[in-house]
Amino acid sequence: MTVDYINEIRAELRHARPLIHCITNPISIHQCANAVLAAGARPIMAEHPGEVSEITQTASALMLNLGNITDVRLQSMLLAAETAKRCHIPFLLDAVGISCSQLRRNYVADLIQQFTPSVIKGNYSEICTLSDETYRASGVDASADATVEKTVQSAVKSARNYHSVVLASGKSDIITDGKTICFVQNGTPRLAEITGTGCMQGALAAAYLSVSDSFSAAVTACTVLGVCGEMAANECGSGSFFVKLMDHLSLLSDKDVTAYSKSEEKSIEEF
Repeated sequence: MTVDYINEIRAELRHARPLIHCITNPISIHQCANAVLAAGARPIMAEHPGEVSEITQTASALMLNLGNITDVRLQSMLLAAETAKRCHIPFLLDAVGISCSQLRRNYVADLIQQFTPSVIKGNYSEICTLSDETYRASGVDASADATVEKTVQSAVKSARNYHSVVLASGKSDIITDGKTICFVQNGTPRLAEITGTGCMQGALAAAYLSVSDSFSAAVTACTVLGVCGEMAANECGSGSFFVKLMDHLSLLSDKDVTAYSKSEEKSIEEF
């Protein structure tokens, strides 16, 4: 996937200004909405069961995020996913916390089986859990034992089993459709200092889903957030870093993407 194509996708999103429906957690709802706006799309963050189906029908893409679950939010995500499937609306599932919660594992397994997300996203540990019921991690952060090799194996297996693109976020973001793997090496450790940057990546991917295929949308989101993180990183505190990150998301140019983008694409056989 070329840098020129990434910039074409970014331009198409800004031109189309599609509505992106995000059912996410209150911890990162502000960051996700602003990330979608900065990319050029329009966010709506509706989660009441009585309206999510109606609102999802009007959206061009949907993001579902398990970061902070409630009975209402779990019900709403199923209703939105059902509507997305029925109306042929692409959607991303961010499987937050499935490595540390049986409730979340069961919920994600059921949702994927019924509705087939366009993109399944998680950190390395969460993606390892997708293909290994016995895998466990502490909290919502990736564990050291979730190596790149182990994560790639799980991501490829899950992409094939679920007929979805899998996005594993980490030091090197891994995106695969089961046939091709892209490693996006942009980013900075400082992104982990701020709550919600992973959720922002998912929101960006959902936005780009509205104007491109699943694989390209995921690669574009990882590239954009990673490049902006690199450009924002300096010796400032985490609050100032977040402000700079948002500034770069809203001002990112084609030249910036071309200058900073670092990715490598391989076939499964080459890995």
